[in-house]
Amino acid sequence: MTQNDAFTFGPAPVRPPYDPELVPGLAAIRAATPALSDDTLELVREITKAAVPGRDPIDLTAGGRVRVEELTITSAEAELPLVVLSPAEGQGPWPLIYYVHGGGMVAGGRHLGLDDLISHVADGSAVVVSIEYRLAPEHPDPAPITDCYDGLRWCAENARQLRIDPSHIIVTGTSAGGGLAAGVTLMARDSGFPAVSHQVLVCPMLDDRFETHSSRMLDDDGTWDRNGNLYGWTALLGDRRGTEDVSYYAAPARAKDLSGLPRTFIDVGSAEGFRDEVIVYAMGLSQAGVSVDLHMWGGGFHGFENIAPAAIAQSSFSTRTEFFRRALKR
Repeated sequence: MTQNDAFTFGPAPVRPPYDPELVPGLAAIRAATPALSDDTLELVREITKAAVPGRDPIDLTAGGRVRVEELTITSAEAELPLVVLSPAEGQGPWPLIYYVHGGGMVAGGRHLGLDDLISHVADGSAVVVSIEYRLAPEHPDPAPITDCYDGLRWCAENARQLRIDPSHIIVTGTSAGGGLAAGVTLMARDSGFPAVSHQVLVCPMLDDRFETHSSRMLDDDGTWDRNGNLYGWTALLGDRRGTEDVSYYAAPARAKDLSGLPRTFIDVGSAEGFRDEVIVYAMGLSQAGVSVDLHMWGGGFHGFENIAPAAIAQSSFSTRTEFFRRALKR
């Protein structure tokens, strides 16, 4: 599979400038991460196995305040690894933060990005469960979204074991995980189980069609350009990508009915490819009567919140963290 076989792009439309504080970090990320292709896929997968790629391993126990359990659950189609982070003290029940990792649908693992959520467990506010879903292209749609929903359903059905409140579930994810989190929340609404109280979608991957300005504006530019995005969507959907034969669970931007979904936090950078689909999705949610917190960060590229010294990264992280804190208190 090659992206050029699936689609031919024209010239890239103009993009907004990057925040100057982010530019050195962007250069470092691009130098450390190869462009996604068949030849580099295994290397990208190796890089994204870590909780924070390129850095020393994080202490998931937060100095002993967090209990870490590695579990494997059995669904109808696969054995799915989960990592469960729960407060080391107290009996619960606690709200559940159900987390779906990123990786363009083709990479990543259950520990990727968990560092952003550990504080909510360490302070006794939540249990975090992160699922390791099967990856494309070996396991194309609907395997990833089905795995993620099966994991969420298992958590709700085993609430006593996890010491969680099954009526207080926050579904969250980043990038591809943000798209899968949105799809899982739609599945939960449509099936009537489990009850999802909030969704937190961080720069989510929502639309396979490449019809927006921003989806075409990055060519060998940024951290996740239109070529990598095409690779990920084609790996997931194959020849169905861009056709009418795509479920809105796989590509939530296709959903025509967004009513009945939970309160939503959604954010994106102004200089990343997912910008327009995020704005359109947030608008659709709001027009359907859903309470939406939408944040577009001027000058942000995909993953900019990981550039720790930059003021915009700190603002993004603190804004999202505060939303989690309020959501955990309802």
